[in-house]
Amino acid sequence: MQKKKLPVGIENFEDIRKKGFYYIDKTGLIRDLLNNWSMVNLFTRPRRFGKTLNMSMLKYFFGIGTDKTLFDGLAISQETALCEEYMGKYPVIFISLKGVDGLTYELAIERLKTIIQEETMRLHSMLKDELLSPFDSKKLSQMENRELPEKEIPDSLKFLSRVLYTCFGQKVILLIDEYDVPLDKAFQHGYYEEMVSLIRGMFGQALKTNDFLEFAVLTGCLRVSKESIFTGLNNFDVNSIVDVEHDEQFGFTDSEVRELLEDYGLKEKTDVVKEWYNGYRFGNANIYCPWDVIKYTKKLLADPHAEPEAFWINTSGNELVKRFIDKADKTTQNEIERLVAGEAIEKALRLDLTYNELDASIANLWSVLFTTGYLTQAGKAVNGIYKLVIPNREVREVFVLQIQEWFKECVADDEKPMRAFCRAFLEGKAEDIQKQLNVILNRMISVLDAKAPDDKKENFYHGLLLGLLRSEARWLILSNAESGDGFSDILVEPDDPDAGIVIEVKYASSIAGLDKACEEALMQIKEKRYDERLRNDGMTEVLAYGIAFCKKRCKVVCGK
Repeated sequence: MQKKKLPVGIENFEDIRKKGFYYIDKTGLIRDLLNNWSMVNLFTRPRRFGKTLNMSMLKYFFGIGTDKTLFDGLAISQETALCEEYMGKYPVIFISLKGVDGLTYELAIERLKTIIQEETMRLHSMLKDELLSPFDSKKLSQMENRELPEKEIPDSLKFLSRVLYTCFGQKVILLIDEYDVPLDKAFQHGYYEEMVSLIRGMFGQALKTNDFLEFAVLTGCLRVSKESIFTGLNNFDVNSIVDVEHDEQFGFTDSEVRELLEDYGLKEKTDVVKEWYNGYRFGNANIYCPWDVIKYTKKLLADPHAEPEAFWINTSGNELVKRFIDKADKTTQNEIERLVAGEAIEKALRLDLTYNELDASIANLWSVLFTTGYLTQAGKAVNGIYKLVIPNREVREVFVLQIQEWFKECVADDEKPMRAFCRAFLEGKAEDIQKQLNVILNRMISVLDAKAPDDKKENFYHGLLLGLLRSEARWLILSNAESGDGFSDILVEPDDPDAGIVIEVKYASSIAGLDKACEEALMQIKEKRYDERLRNDGMTEVLAYGIAFCKKRCKVVCGK
């Protein structure tokens, strides 16, 4: 039997069902929502965990005129009473605020008008114009032509609710996807207060004073403080990553991933998929990132030997981690070390914040890293104290990458000490090099190599040393270059035409083993004649360095 296509980036429920894409059944969300509903329901989950697809599913289930066969064979079809009462019975307004971005408030407003325009045009095709007043028809025309005055934008969703009720005699279900994106973008670009005022007005009218609303569902990444945009809203239910209810409805469970891999003949990849993409804790459920699982599965079908990649990471700039590491003091750096090494740290977290509070303290950034999926909880919170861990190997790569970038920036800021450091290599000052390297190692996160086997940790320090030496732009730095009877770790051709440098890097499993590792490095340089390439280029004064590392300590030995 031909395997179904994998839905990479497809967030339209109808397309997935009609065009034969693989679908992991999340229609239980409909049942749970109806059995435990509130007037306004907010779901907060990290990005790429199926929020938009679930909202599209709700649209097609409740929407008037829906194709009921879309749900054949799915879990919700077994709930015959619910389907009879609710399926296809409601006018549905569905907007995504994902695209409300702009370097200025004015540009963001234009994009919001476009979103309102597109949904108005979709809904207008369903309306009975003869039931509309001249005022309503005129306003619909303004919205369709993006001519709605800014002061009337806050009333737009409530207005659409009213005209839908006029035509269908049925209250409206309102779906707002990625509700917090306009606030996030406004915070980044400096027009936060204006956007908060606009969103507060829109949500206040659509969710609080809307007599034509049956119920509403919102999704987002952050649980934005109720006081900032949901002021005075009663009957408001928030479901976040710490809640047990709906804990399996966003993201893939372990059993769902195992079934998917088996369906595509990839059962042997179960462990590597788990190592890279599992580890998120939502309520009582262990969850995989759907985006990663689908992307990697598709890649494996094309190339059975494909290595896992950081797919989720590459869908954003990871500004939160960068901001966090930039603000880290010595204590926080130690906590990051522990996280990268696989340990848990304990933190009191706030699950609701305003964007203005993000940079107020490092504690708030811990909270945001947790709610957006860069950290997850181990076990249950006790008295508001959470045990935080990095969920999987992919997210660990984010921290490692950002730490390395942070370290490079720190090194670049120390131009004068770096010049002295490089000059010490040319002058054979092993003790000066060793002292400076130990200072550098003490400043950086030392456990970036923690998960690598001992024979691979050498690569990490090799890369570190290359980066430091390249701060001397006039030098030619060669890595793993063929010379003599092998490949030297690092060859340096400085600006002095007669001088050359050969460096062999070693990793020692203990501090006590540093001396022996340096001796082995120098012996290897001599026995394999790593200086040959430099001598062939006319260099008569070649210095050989054996440099051994162990965590935050190093030993440097120099010989001619």
